[in-house]
This record gives sequence, structure tokens and C-alpha cells, in this order.
Amino acid sequence: MLKARITDDMKTAMKAKEAARLAAIRLLLAAIKQKEVDERVELDDAAVAAVIEKLVKQRKDSVTQYEAAGRQDLADVEKAEIAILSAYLPEKMGNDEIAAIVTAAVAETGAKGPADMGKLMAVLKPKLAGKADMAEVSKLVKAALAG
Repeated sequence: MLKARITDDMKTAMKAKEAARLAAIRLLLAAIKQKEVDERVELDDAAVAAVIEKLVKQRKDSVTQYEAAGRQDLADVEKAEIAILSAYLPEKMGNDEIAAIVTAAVAETGAKGPADMGKLMAVLKPKLAGKADMAEVSKLVKAALAG
């Protein structure tokens, strides 16, 4: 399970005295625990991947802002955290694979037009969470529904 692997990596980082890695992993575990407490559930691997993606997205936004402000030192710290967190994400799918899944989901749901986008995304999200950039998936869905 992904959460167990992250916990093991935290212990390894502690023993190796890798401060930056340890801080990033602790932050991740805290975010996972917070989500579990808020929703009163134990997160599965897909939900943990969603938490990781959210943290990576926040870091990317921070990097952009730090670089715009001329704070390369802070941007480098965020980039290092992105690298640590991204290691826990599943391998990304190629555009061809994603397009095939979108096409299959359109057939499965009988989606006809833009009004069916929410229904289609609800089917796709569990299949693609962590494996694809959902913004790209959304663009493919819009294109598929447009005709």
C-alpha cells in the first residue's frame, strides 16, 4: 500500500538524517492524515495519489510565484519537494491511452454532448486519478463531446 511505503520512507529518511526529504514526507503524511480525519475514512492508494497531486500542484504554483519574485532559493526548495513527492505518484499514461479510455467511457455512459461532461468525468476520475493530468483529460472529454 502506498501509505505504508511513504511511512517506511519516512523512517529511512529519519535514520539517514535527510532533513529535506524527511520534512517533505512528514508534510505529505500530515496531509493524508488530515484528509482521513476530515472524511473519517482510511484513504486508498487512489485517494493518497490525489493528495500527492494536490501538494505537487501547490508546489508548482509556489515555484512560479517565487521565480517571479526573484527568490530562486525558495523556488529550489519547492522544486526539491516536488521531486520527492512525485516519486510516489504512479507512472503517467500516454495521450493515446487516455484518449482510448475517454472514448470507451463515452460509449459506456452514452454521453452525447457538453451537458454530459460531469457524468463522464465522474466515470473517468477513478480510472485516471494519479495516472493522468485531469486538466488534459477534461480537454479530451470536451473535444470528444463536441463531436
